[in-house]
Amino acid sequence: MKQRTSHAAAVVLGLLLTPLHAAAQAPTDRWTFSLMPYLWLPGIDAKLNYGPPPGGGASANVGIDSEDILEKLETALMLQGEARKGRWLITGDLIYLDFGGQKSQVRSVDFNPGPGPINIATSQLDAGTKSSLDATVLSLAGGYNLMNETGATLDVIAGLRYIDVKVRTDWNLTTAVTGPAGAANFARAGSVERSTDLLDAVIGVRGRFQLGAGQWFVPYHVDVGAGSSDFTWQGLVGIGYAYKWGEVLLSYRYLQYEEGDDKFLQDLKFGGLGVGVNFRF
Repeated sequence: MKQRTSHAAAVVLGLLLTPLHAAAQAPTDRWTFSLMPYLWLPGIDAKLNYGPPPGGGASANVGIDSEDILEKLETALMLQGEARKGRWLITGDLIYLDFGGQKSQVRSVDFNPGPGPINIATSQLDAGTKSSLDATVLSLAGGYNLMNETGATLDVIAGLRYIDVKVRTDWNLTTAVTGPAGAANFARAGSVERSTDLLDAVIGVRGRFQLGAGQWFVPYHVDVGAGSSDFTWQGLVGIGYAYKWGEVLLSYRYLQYEEGDDKFLQDLKFGGLGVGVNFRF
């Protein structure tokens, strides 16, 4: 995990140290604003630890593998805003996703008969486990423009990202699971729910490259961070078309969190296509 964190940080640092063209254009010294409503349809890949198990009891380790995203997405709200003056900027991003009935699996069950937790694999016993997930992601960052040319821009940003996640799992197994003490203390069917929130500091770069002499361009964004989570990172790349009033964008976005094997969100990944309309004023 430390190697992966160091590698991601090195990528961001390398982008920050990229040589800049001497003929960079000076940004305007008046306030400018943009507001972009957008729709992001990510798939979900998650590993959840509902433990630790109570004394003499059991808890589930669950995996979520999304399917039929449009059918399972019950509510979605995405909005991004930005304010600039000179080379300085402030940016914010809000994501709300509510998924129901996601395909899941009880990967294993942790028992606690007394001396300590004992893990028993149960993936072969799953008979239709489903999970619902409710997530709010709020990001706020300040930044500084390092390059502003006709064909390319580059901003360095630093700030905070907050995520609030609520998950409910309704499990269904082919049989009850017998613990090491000889008792069937994990039922064949049942439900469990849990929530957590994480606050991380993040640093990254963002900008765009113009394609030729026309209005097409490639937007990009990458950031890494840590704090409440062991590690989080986000990446975005896409294609856009500029108008006098703003832009229309199509992009692929990926967001990942890692908390560690002993935490609820062992691993949480969102990834998928998004489309947005950015209004500038």
